Amino acid sequence: MPFALLLILLVLLPAAARADSSILIWPIDPRLEHDQRASALWLENRGARSALLQVRIFAWSQRDGEEHYQAQREVVGSPPMVRVEPGARQLVRLTRLAPSAAGTEHAYRILIDEVPTPQDEAQGPEGSGIRFQMRYSVPLFLAGPGLPAGAGHPALGWRQVEAGGKAYLEISNAGPRHVRLTRVAFERGGASLAMDEGLLGYVLPGSRMRWPLPRPLAGGERLWAEVNGERGEIAAVPR
Repeated sequence: MPFALLLILLVLLPAAARADSSILIWPIDPRLEHDQRASALWLENRGARSALLQVRIFAWSQRDGEEHYQAQREVVGSPPMVRVEPGARQLVRLTRLAPSAAGTEHAYRILIDEVPTPQDEAQGPEGSGIRFQMRYSVPLFLAGPGLPAGAGHPALGWRQVEAGGKAYLEISNAGPRHVRLTRVAFERGGASLAMDEGLLGYVLPGSRMRWPLPRPLAGGERLWAEVNGERGEIAAVPR
């Protein structure tokens, strides 16, 4: 699909129950190759109210199966604060400030927060319901020169791990580029156990990520997924 509504976080605040500010964002996976200095991110307001949006970009890493974010100075989004009227769209320019190291890919997260305005606060009698504040999150990838195209299934491996008394699927990526995992499911003896019918998540280069399993695996399962849109089997690795 050319664009998607990416709703990551709902912060519940007292006021009228409404979520009529619907922001569409595309592309859903912007990237800058080594010979590109800038790219475009579009924000479209399909709601009934004006939307004031703050745009921030954080460095994104994965350690110990968890996501980590920190401040960075390699790429900026401009303008950092935008107002999008109903039915209108706004361009945010993503600009690389310095070249990326050869043969590397750097990952970032673009966080787009809907900022409450005095007009929002004035609507509806106080305490009459719930008001929603939106946060949208979009991945961004910057490539350095000489980075091979595509990640490929051979760079991936999976295993079942336990932590805190719970079973998790852990997927490792030994390749030089990120992978996007969708339609992830186990197969064993003709039976199927789905992890997620849509987007499970990303695994960054040289990283491992974990997701809770619906139930512990018995052994002998095969893992299938769409990796960057290509269907195939992910090989198991020793525990």
